[in-house]
Parts: sequence; structure tokens; C-alpha cells
Amino acid sequence: MNRILLLIIWLSLGLVGCAQTPDEPSKQITSNNIIDHIDVDSDSNGVYDPLEGFNRAMWDLNYNYLDPYIARPVSLAYVDYTPTPVRKGIMNFLSNLDEPASMVNSLLSLNGKAAVTHFNRFWINTVFGLGGLIDIASAADINKPESRRFDDTLGYYGVPNGPYIMIPGYGPATMRGFTDTVDTYYPMLSFLNIWQGVGKWLFEGMEDRAALVKQEAMLDNSPDPYVFTRDAYIQHKDFIASDGKVDQEQQADSFDDSYLDEIDDQ
Repeated sequence: MNRILLLIIWLSLGLVGCAQTPDEPSKQITSNNIIDHIDVDSDSNGVYDPLEGFNRAMWDLNYNYLDPYIARPVSLAYVDYTPTPVRKGIMNFLSNLDEPASMVNSLLSLNGKAAVTHFNRFWINTVFGLGGLIDIASAADINKPESRRFDDTLGYYGVPNGPYIMIPGYGPATMRGFTDTVDTYYPMLSFLNIWQGVGKWLFEGMEDRAALVKQEAMLDNSPDPYVFTRDAYIQHKDFIASDGKVDQEQQADSFDDSYLDEIDDQ
């Protein structure tokens, strides 16, 4: 399941959580990064966008209507009114479900160190962390690497992103990204039915969308928010697929690591 996806994560209505005095906005739960190491000054020559007319129309629908009237208020209500320990337990549990798939994709990408880390995090948190509700591994200084999906594995071996697509009610995607369905055949994701999978996507998406509030001005002030989002999304996918191999010069111009973290590796 894709998460994340730069600045506009398009969500359907989700559970708002239990009503109480809102937690402070600073108590955002860190979820997986969606974009790190993005060069905001990069040109878009490497982006294949043959459906730009359609994509811009869908961007307008998402950006001007679905996000401000559905995704943003629902996400902020969930974050503000759900107790932080409850939210953290939910995110820990959902993140733990992704570890086996990330382990397999790390192995396929010849990153043995990350694969071992994902494996150790999974069994430690499952056995000692109440099925993943408590992140014991991070407390033991076994920090989670960037989550890897089958899409990233294909990119590692040079498979191009393919056409860029702006999906109404969802957000940015590429043709290669649809291969992530392969990950749902690995335990633990294979144990989820369609409704449980949708619930996972909603909870993760609400956390990710709420974490982006402080960065909204960056998008709003860009000359072309559509191009900004598209290029940042593609750069992030290329960064993950290359296993983080980017030029130091590009890293200097990248967004702050806390941009979404956080909001993958949800």
C-alpha cells in the first residue's frame, strides 16, 4: 500500500478517535518519510508525464477540494483528539506489518544490512512488544531503515518509473508503483483482508497528512505546485530505488529531513 506521497495524501473519511482535550500539535507521531533529499531547484527533464492535462485536472480536484474539505480536517481531528499513546500503538503495530516485505525487498536489492535490521525489528517487536504495539527495537537502538517496496526493488535494477499519474482521491503515482501489490503476498500483509488493508492505509495516511501541515507554505508559495509535487515525488522514488545514493551537492539543497518524518519508512 502506498502512503505518503508528498504534501497531499488524499484520504477518505477515517475514524476520528475518541473525544478529549486535544493533544498539543507538537505531539505529532513520527511516521515513515515520504520525501527526503529532494532538490527543489531540480529541473523536470527526467519526469515522464504524458498525461499532464489529465493529471493537472486531477491535481486541481485533489488540491483545491478533496484535501482542504476532507483529508486535512479529518487528519487533524484524528491527531488532535486521539490520545497520543493510542496513536503511537496503532502506528507501531501497522509499521511492524511492513517489516517482512521490507526485509525481502532489501535482500532483493542486495542490502543485507537493512534486511537483517528489518528482520530483527520484526521478531523483537512481535515477541516482546505485544505484537508490535510497542517499538522495543527502537528503544534498543535498532532503528528502522527506510521501508522498501517491490517498486523500489525494480527501480534498483533500472526499471524506469513509467508514466506519472495523478489519481483522483489518492495522489501521485507511477506505473511502476502499481507493482507494490507484490508485497501484499508476503506475511504479514498477506493476512490482511481488503477492509483491514484500507484501514491500514487510512490510519497511516492521516498521520502522514497531519505531519505535513507545517510544510504547506512551501507548496503554496511554489511557482507551480503541480510541478513541485510531481518532481519531488519522482526524486524521492529515485532516491529510495537507488538505496540512497545521491550526490552530496544535491543533498545540500534537499528538504529538511523532518519534512514528513516520518511522514515511509511510513
